[in-house]
Order: sequence, then structure tokens, then C-alpha cells
Amino acid sequence: MTPGAADGPATKGRSRRNFAGARPVMDDVAKLAGVSKQTVSRVLNDHPAVRAETREAVRTAMRTLGYRPSSSARSLASGRTRMLGVISFDAARYGPASTLTAINTAAQEAGYLVSSIALDTADRDTVVRAADRLSAEGADGVIAIAPQVRVARALAEARLDTPLVVMDNDLGDGTPMVTSDARTGARKATRHLLSLGHPTVRHLAGPTGWSSADRRAQSWRDTLKAAGAQIHAPLVGDWSADSGYDLGRTLAKDPTLTAVFASNDQMALGLLRALHEAGRRVPEDVSVVGYDDIPEAAHFLPPLTTVRTDFTDIGTIALRILLDRMDSLPRPGEPPTAAVPALTLVPVELRVRHSTTTRAAASPTTSAATRG
Repeated sequence: MTPGAADGPATKGRSRRNFAGARPVMDDVAKLAGVSKQTVSRVLNDHPAVRAETREAVRTAMRTLGYRPSSSARSLASGRTRMLGVISFDAARYGPASTLTAINTAAQEAGYLVSSIALDTADRDTVVRAADRLSAEGADGVIAIAPQVRVARALAEARLDTPLVVMDNDLGDGTPMVTSDARTGARKATRHLLSLGHPTVRHLAGPTGWSSADRRAQSWRDTLKAAGAQIHAPLVGDWSADSGYDLGRTLAKDPTLTAVFASNDQMALGLLRALHEAGRRVPEDVSVVGYDDIPEAAHFLPPLTTVRTDFTDIGTIALRILLDRMDSLPRPGEPPTAAVPALTLVPVELRVRHSTTTRAAASPTTSAATRG
């Protein structure tokens, strides 16, 4: 066969092939037009932020190559890839994992696929690369599970050009944020313990720089201050049961200790073991409240009083808000639709079980510890 024979009459009416012999793909269009793959995706979506000359260059390249978008590419008819992106951090923990599961379920029910990127580190470059990758894949929208303040800062710098919803952190630019009502949850936990007659409440805090941990610690502090109770410095853990155990061994040595609020259930679990080993009975000597209400919390010994966070609701609401934001973006010549709320707080609930009780005047164990 002579060069160019493939373009002869035998191939009329069929799409042209690229140099590898395959049907043309989005990368081929981008190379011929001299633009990025992301720009081709924007043209397919009829995105208003593409200059007229760039749009025409991309469409000319499509016609030249005979390019037709596949079902996985952005459809000219629908204007969407039907793919959403999720950026998550510390996805192995119960909260982020449960939220991610809820997002996937809600997305499937809405007819979308989900491309998830789980980050091991929260540095700026890693977050920006993840955001760029999802943009290049043509994600119609992105949800970022951003529990750390520095992750939120990196997301703000990434400047995604697709609709974005952020969990746990405020980017400060009007990007919709979904989070549980951590301040109310911590206030309920602290007030519950104070209402049982405990003179003050000690706190096992989550790591510094995590928005949920910071909000819970601040609310705990504010609640004690409002009650006129003594405020001890919080002991800072890393969300793990090991850190709860290590910090619990320190707390157990304090004979005046009667109540502890832990910033999550795993740390509360480690605390329970440390108190048990020190001979401090729960709840007779020390009342304990956790946070999250993980499935195992009701089976701790004793069953744990905790603040329930509905992570399924959080993920489902975030997905709905993202879809609403995608639908609210105006197309050229169309007026904008209703605005999406900047902040959505998901309610929490105090689940009272057997790890808290009314403070006794002086239990035998507490008296012995005081004498020792």
C-alpha cells in the first residue's frame, strides 16, 4: 500500500485514524490544536471561559481528525463527562472512609462515576497535582475532603476551574463548605458532663491544625469558661487509640480527675484501657465521652457515651450540593440560577450510654487515689 492510500475512497465516511492506527482521541485533538487536553474538555462542555479563537481551533482539529467523543469523554450533547472527582486525605480513618462511601453511593444513584484520589501527605504540591489531574480528566465537579487547614490553603491556591465543594474547611472565597456541627457537638459533650456534677472536664484533643479538632477544643474551652469551671490545658493526641492510651496514663495519675471528653472514639477507647489499668472505674470514678459514634462504640466496656456524627448524611449532602452547583453555572447567554449556600452544617447528636454518670461524693477508688 502506498502512503496516503488509507485516505482513499475505501475510507470515505469513516473517521480518520491517528498515526498509531487507532481512532482519534482527545489527546490527538489537543496536539493538533496546540492546546491542553483540559481546554479540549472545556470546549466539549461549551465552557464560557474559552476564547473564541481557541474554541474554533479545537473544533477545526476535531473536524480534521474526524473526532467524536466516546462515552467516557465529555459529550457534546449533554455537556458533561458524568464523572466527578474526590480528593481525600487520611481516607483509612472511619470518618473520611464513611463519607467517601456515601459520596460514591449517591453519585451512582445520580448516574455519575467517581474518580477518587487519596492523599498520603497534605503538602501543597501534592494537593495541587491532584486537583490538576482531576481537571485534566474532565471532572464535571470535585469534592475535597479537607480536614487539615493546610489542605484547604493548597486547594485555594490550586484554583480549580470546575465546581468545587469542600468538607471541613472554609477556603474563604465563597466555595460551598459542608461540615458537621463540631462546636455544638463539643458543647453538648462538655455540658453533659458538667450537668452530672463534675467540677470540670479534661480534654483529649485531636491533632493541631485539623479543623474539626480545633473547633471541638475551642468549644470545650468556651463551655467551661461560660460555666466558670477550671480549664486545664488539653492533652493533644493523633486520633489513634494508642495516643488515647498514652495520654490516659498521664490523666489517670491525677486524683482529682472525674470527667474526660475525648475528641474521637478511638482515643476514648485507649483512655478506657488506661483508666482500667490504673484502677480508675468508668463511670463510677471517671466519666468519659467520645466523639463520632463509630459502630464499635456501643460495644466498648462500658458502652461509650459519644457525639454521633452522621457521615453518610455529610457525604450525601455534599454530593447534592455539588450537583446543584454544577446546575447553577450559567451557559453563555443564560442568566445564573439560584446561588448555592456557602456553609452547610450537619447536625450532631449526643448518644448517652454507660460511660457517664452522676459524680459520686467520694468513691472508694477515688478516695484511695487521693490518699496515695
